[in-house]
Amino acid sequence: MRRDVITELKELRLLGMVSAWTDLLAQGGSDVSSSKWLIEHLLQAELTDRAVRSVSHQLKAARFPLHRDLAKFDFKASSVDEDLVKTLATMAFTNTAQNVVFIGGPGTGKTHLATAIAVSGITAKDMRVRFYSTVDLVNQLEQEKAQGKAGRIATSLIRLDLGVSR
Repeated sequence: MRRDVITELKELRLLGMVSAWTDLLAQGGSDVSSSKWLIEHLLQAELTDRAVRSVSHQLKAARFPLHRDLAKFDFKASSVDEDLVKTLATMAFTNTAQNVVFIGGPGTGKTHLATAIAVSGITAKDMRVRFYSTVDLVNQLEQEKAQGKAGRIATSLIRLDLGVSR
C-alpha cells in the first residue's frame, strides 16, 4: 500500500513535520527512500496508538457496568436470534436513528447484549456511547432540574452516537 506521507502528517496535525518532510523531498538524494520507510512506520505506529487510546477512552467514557462482548454470549442457551444480534452489532440501525429495545425477564442477557452491541460500536465504528441505569438517569435529571440547570444532560446526550439504558 502506497502511503501519502504529507496527507497523513497533516491529518495527525504534525505540521512541523510536514514542512520538514517537504524540505527533505525537495533536497532529493538517497536519504529520502530510507527516510520514507522510517516515516511510514512511525506514522503507522502513531495511528495505531491513537486508535487504541481512543477505544480505551471511549470504553471508559461509556461507563459500562461490566465489559461484555458478543463472543462471551451463549446463544445456544438463549432464545435470542443470533443473526439479528450480529446485524445490530454492525450499528446500521444508528444510521436511520432507530431504537433497539430488549425485552425479557431477569437474567436473560438483555444488559449483556446491549453492552456488547455498544462495545462493537466503539471498537468497530469509533462511536461515542454512554451507558445509563434508567433509575440513575431519572435521578440525575431530577437533580439537574432542582438545581435549575435543566438541559445539561440532554446537551451531553445529543453529542453521543448511542445511549444504552437498563
